[in-house]
Amino acid sequence: MKAPETRESPVPVEVPLRAVEPPEPEVELSEAEARRVDFAWSAGMVGALALVFALLSVFGGVAVPVLLALSAAYGLNPIVTTLERRGLDRTVGTSVVFGGCALLLAGAVLYLIPVFRDEAEKLPDFFLRASKRVVPQVEQLLGRPLPELLRQRMTELGERASGLLQSAGPTAARLLASFAGNTARFVATLLGLLVVPVLAFFFLQDYPHLVARVKGLVPRRAVGLVSRRFSEVDDVLSAFVRGQLTVGAILSVLYTSGLGFARIDMAIVIGVIAGFGNMVPYLGTTLGVVLALLGVMLSWQGAWQLAVVAGTFLFAQLAEGFVITPRVVGDKVGLSSVAVIIAILAFGELFGFTGILLAVPTTAILKVVLRVVVERYQKTALYTGERADS
Repeated sequence: MKAPETRESPVPVEVPLRAVEPPEPEVELSEAEARRVDFAWSAGMVGALALVFALLSVFGGVAVPVLLALSAAYGLNPIVTTLERRGLDRTVGTSVVFGGCALLLAGAVLYLIPVFRDEAEKLPDFFLRASKRVVPQVEQLLGRPLPELLRQRMTELGERASGLLQSAGPTAARLLASFAGNTARFVATLLGLLVVPVLAFFFLQDYPHLVARVKGLVPRRAVGLVSRRFSEVDDVLSAFVRGQLTVGAILSVLYTSGLGFARIDMAIVIGVIAGFGNMVPYLGTTLGVVLALLGVMLSWQGAWQLAVVAGTFLFAQLAEGFVITPRVVGDKVGLSSVAVIIAILAFGELFGFTGILLAVPTTAILKVVLRVVVERYQKTALYTGERADS
């Protein structure tokens, strides 16, 4: 007789929870409620920015690495999110992105060190040759000889500049050794630099959880409106970051191509500095022109080089103003050059170099806050002149 078969009950398999929150239900808020939420959100954003700058002023050694790590995580999060949507684990995607950034940085350093070394070796000889050639060329242009005292002073100036540059290397080495000799400062700086990528990796890996935790602190009735406001801030910041990086990359290609055609040795370095320096209005162009003229003097082959350099910068500026920036950035950020310059000067005066770096993003956030406040104010009875319902 065949024994009856016994079926084992299936063992329940624990399915890991996904880090995806259910969509928040839309809550219809009255105008008075929405106004209170928007004003509270605006005050919170201003207070958060003030707290960031206060921490930077008081605890700069700790706050700066954390802020840099958060900025790196915010900037790289779209790439990791795209990889995650294509089926790659977030930790693996974060590792892939950080590995690619490390390779790019190592390649840039390995390229730049020999270039700067070679160009620095040319400078002493350039000043010696310039001190001997400038005077005859000036006399030829004027059609008369220069006073003997002026000739001697220009020759001495060239010799002193050459000697100063020749001694710059040992002097820099001594300064570096003196800095390294101060053990506490050296260790603090080194740890600050080393901790940034470590913090950025963990921030980027846990980015969705960090956002979910912050979102979970918002009152449930207000979470929909607050989420929209943060989305507006994110749109402005992401448009600024992506737009400026894209514009900088395009300008770098234009500058590098033109300066390379002019046979300037440091064409790539000057092109990248001038292109990405465009994030600060007029700074990139000014630095690029100065460095390009120096490169022309170091590799002088004729007046045609000056014409090519001038044409390169003129074409790039016209293309940036009329084609590149309107098409790439558009009016999503909406900050004029005057506003950017004023913000950089003000934040730089108050908070130094860190303030310069944070000036434009902070101004973009404050622009959204001001727009929200004005929008709500224009719906109040004080503005419209109508009687309030309550």
